[in-house]
Amino acid sequence: MLTAWEAILLGLLQGLTEFLPISSSGHLVIAQHFLGIEQPMLSFDIAVHVGTLVAVISAFGGDVKALIKNPFCKTMLLLIIGTVPAVLVALLLSGYIDAMFSSLQAVALALIFTGILLHSSDNYRGQGRLEDMNYQNALIVGLFQAVAIVPGLSRSGATIFGSLFRGLNRVEAARFSFLLSIPVILGAACKQLLDMRSLGGVSLHWSYLLGAIVAAVSGYAAIRVFLKLLGKRKLRYFSYYCWVLGGLITLSRLLG
Repeated sequence: MLTAWEAILLGLLQGLTEFLPISSSGHLVIAQHFLGIEQPMLSFDIAVHVGTLVAVISAFGGDVKALIKNPFCKTMLLLIIGTVPAVLVALLLSGYIDAMFSSLQAVALALIFTGILLHSSDNYRGQGRLEDMNYQNALIVGLFQAVAIVPGLSRSGATIFGSLFRGLNRVEAARFSFLLSIPVILGAACKQLLDMRSLGGVSLHWSYLLGAIVAAVSGYAAIRVFLKLLGKRKLRYFSYYCWVLGGLITLSRLLG
């Protein structure tokens, strides 16, 4: 069972790194390693995923309401197409992905690659809007999201890079990336809930609620800060962080 401080720390990491382009999965693997948490925490994972879901829906409430009112619009179809690759990868390669979550070195290499994507992103100056995006480009961005299932490879960083690469402007790239996160986060929470039911039910603890609240608040703040930095073309700052963290982990593994 997690202590209150562990729940706060992991909830904060989940909220910040889910929406900042530095990989939430990678940071949670690192944190759990150094905290000595070896057992899967499915109930807690469900709680913090719900927290981050609340954060992104709150930040993009207008878009979410529009999609609910008109579920057959082009934007909804773009989101569905962009989500399919991640679903297929999660279903077909789950065993390989689970193995990566136990490897700090795999996380380190993925963080270094994330840094390369982020540094390259500042070079793109697209002018396209999401409403003008074609379905082929949505699929390409979806492929970037699918690859980012690897822990240490930032989902938001990869999808924003993919969106910029395919011509969206920076605001629209972030909008598409964060809207794409909604079905992914919801799907991850549902899968974990099914896993818990197969193991005998969901166990709840007050610290999980604490972690979910921290994830929601920090996630909302991370979205707002990130949108401002993205508009100023400062993704390269996050790339330096990813390179330093990936390098330190690699060095620590080499030194034993």
